[in-house]
Amino acid sequence: MSLDTTEETTKRDLALDVALQNNARAVERMLDKLLPKPEGPEHRLLNAMRYATFAGGKRLRPFLVTASADLFRVSKDRALRVAAALECLHTYSLVHDDLPCMDDSPLRRGQPSVHVAFDEATAVLAGDGLLTFAFEILADRTTHDDPAVRSELVSELAIAAGPRGMVGGQMIDLDSEGKELDIGAINRLQHMKTGALIIYAAEAGAILGHGSTDTRHALKGYAQNLGLAFQITDDILDAEGDPEKVGKELGKDAEAKKATFLTILGSERAKMQAKMLSEQAVEHLEIFGDSADSLRDVARFVVERRL
Repeated sequence: MSLDTTEETTKRDLALDVALQNNARAVERMLDKLLPKPEGPEHRLLNAMRYATFAGGKRLRPFLVTASADLFRVSKDRALRVAAALECLHTYSLVHDDLPCMDDSPLRRGQPSVHVAFDEATAVLAGDGLLTFAFEILADRTTHDDPAVRSELVSELAIAAGPRGMVGGQMIDLDSEGKELDIGAINRLQHMKTGALIIYAAEAGAILGHGSTDTRHALKGYAQNLGLAFQITDDILDAEGDPEKVGKELGKDAEAKKATFLTILGSERAKMQAKMLSEQAVEHLEIFGDSADSLRDVARFVVERRL
């Protein structure tokens, strides 16, 4: 007897939740192995780096790395190293985003932000340390024995995180406070600020596994739509979410008078747009058949979050 739609959805949600938790634990074990232990006169810096990195979270980007790597039968250890490197870089961006000169957020992942738990100077250095350590991990021969693969992993992450990606998007975001932006400008901002790292996460598995042009194009299309759906849902949660469950202070976008998908589209249209983007993301995965089911589940998960 077949399950009805509600039962099927519940079963997939539970399976994805377990998969996310298991992958997060595996990534954290890898991070614990890779990150230097706090010792020596620089121990305060290393403590801050580890404090930020082990604060929890869904580890969605690392999950995309390992799920895409599974499509190409990449060894788990190699995939986890890339996932750990990406999580170091993502965590650096959160540490810096929370600083008083940026978003001035006192909480991150349910605990005091690094600049609150330590101090601003240490937070800046902890972010710098995590950023540079990410590239050290990728450049190490243990990540892949093919230097061309390691080089591409490094260069693609540098592009995704740099002035043409996340950092450039953050600058546009800061500069746009109090200004009116149209939907095209918001799309570009969020594609750079949030989407670029999500695209890297999805493509990393294909880089590790020498994926074909067609498979890389499919993963990039999937991730582009996923990234926008993720950001729209984040905008909604910032206005409608539960601060205790989200793990950070909410309402910051409205306080800073930032233009978001929510302010331009309104709540109902924004939710419809996120759902449409999620469905479009899934369409890109047809080339992989059933082996991409976990990525399909992620596309649904990012728009059904109700924290």
